[in-house]
Amino acid sequence: MRDVSVEQFSGPFGLLLSLIESEKMDITEISLAKIADEYVTYIRGAQDIDPEELADFLVVAAKLLFIKSKALLPYLYSGEEDEEIDDLERQLKMYKEFIAASVKIKDIIAAGQWLYLPPLNKNRRVQFNLPVFSPSAKLNSSILHEKFKELLASLVKNQEVKLPEKTLEPQVSIDERILTIKEMLLTKLKVNFSRILAAASTKTEVIVNFLAVLELAKQKELFFEQEELFSEIHISRL
Repeated sequence: MRDVSVEQFSGPFGLLLSLIESEKMDITEISLAKIADEYVTYIRGAQDIDPEELADFLVVAAKLLFIKSKALLPYLYSGEEDEEIDDLERQLKMYKEFIAASVKIKDIIAAGQWLYLPPLNKNRRVQFNLPVFSPSAKLNSSILHEKFKELLASLVKNQEVKLPEKTLEPQVSIDERILTIKEMLLTKLKVNFSRILAAASTKTEVIVNFLAVLELAKQKELFFEQEELFSEIHISRL
């Protein structure tokens, strides 16, 4: 895997993940944004990117992002994220297998190798029980074309699966959450940041609440206090 170089680390990207998972390095001191920018620059300048290398980078980057988010916001960790990371790894592994298979098929087509027969040794008798493709004289390209269409149609028909119904979550806008936060601060001098996030019932609402707080901070309407690193954040109006 390609090397990365930031202020706190220089070396293979996979080694960085191993050091962090073994707690030999502090994830909070690593700038993942710089690593991502460096890799994007590498991709833009490269002539041909190996899909396997790209998939490996996505797996390691996803794990690092997950570890850092869990370190910075431990009270938001539910345990479901581990399954999502494992699912991402499975999907990327399948992606690499498809890419490898497509390359092999491309080579076969380029070589014109449409039919394979077992090699015959002149020093041995021909074994008549070996499978040999011996089409009828009546067989032509039109018949093969029609039969192939019938085969595809039967495969599609057999693979039709009804998707399970799922109730869509109600959408909450950032403007609505901004008004809610302002109303909370009208009745209280200070509000804990964790309380604002805990008011959300879904992951989407957590993200919207977080963006609403950032927007109010950008507008210089909020004041933040934190006694020590990773402790509770107190929010008040300016």
